[in-house]
Amino acid sequence: MNYWPLLLLLICSSTWGQTFEDEIVDIMGDDLEVGGDIFSNFNDDPQGEQVAKDERFYRHGRFYSLNVGLGVTTFTGNRGNAYNDNHPTYSVSFTHFFDFQNAAVMGIQFSSHTMILDSVTAIDDEAVGRVDTSFLRPFVGYRFYFDTADLSRAITYANPYFTVRFEYWYQNNKFVENGSIPNQSGGGIGASFGLGLELPIEIKESYWGIELLLHQVNTFDRETTDYRRLPGETDSPYGYEDLNGTGVSFVVNYVFSW
Repeated sequence: MNYWPLLLLLICSSTWGQTFEDEIVDIMGDDLEVGGDIFSNFNDDPQGEQVAKDERFYRHGRFYSLNVGLGVTTFTGNRGNAYNDNHPTYSVSFTHFFDFQNAAVMGIQFSSHTMILDSVTAIDDEAVGRVDTSFLRPFVGYRFYFDTADLSRAITYANPYFTVRFEYWYQNNKFVENGSIPNQSGGGIGASFGLGLELPIEIKESYWGIELLLHQVNTFDRETTDYRRLPGETDSPYGYEDLNGTGVSFVVNYVFSW
């Protein structure tokens, strides 16, 4: 009986098995080493990618911006019906960029408005007359700049962003034509959200900023009934059951960046 084929098969099997076992031991040894990464065959070096992103931001990105602007502030609802807006709205803010897409902003805005009440209302037994109202509102917020790398060049250069802000509206009412009513002042917490663009004048250095925001504010006179028209006072269209309304602001900024 010829045993050579069987002997040859056993030798080959032993050799192949030893080789396979050695490879398994080598792989396990590499993975069990201190500092080893068992997922090294399944990632694309995320640490290196983050370093590349940081280097790109440090070379091409902005770190800070000073925004100085003028605009308009108006209201919807009864407050919008009551107010004549005295433009412009003044705005100064400061932006800190964390990377190309995320930034924090803080600043202050000021707007003024006039209300005319030539009828007798619940606040006094004489006509209220002219009321001058001013709003001083400091704020802090967050901006998210959209990734426009795959869009048209015009959109990319416009730097569109979404923003959300928390605000404190300090309000001052002056009853100019009725000295018997003392001036009123108070504050209210508000929040706003909206969209903006930053059009470059000189890349990384100066921009024209455009921002449109909706403001929801809990002003101290939001639910007041002081300005409702009393029964029998039908000679004037003025009089308001409350001063509810949503704020709307549009501001154009000149942006200094570095």
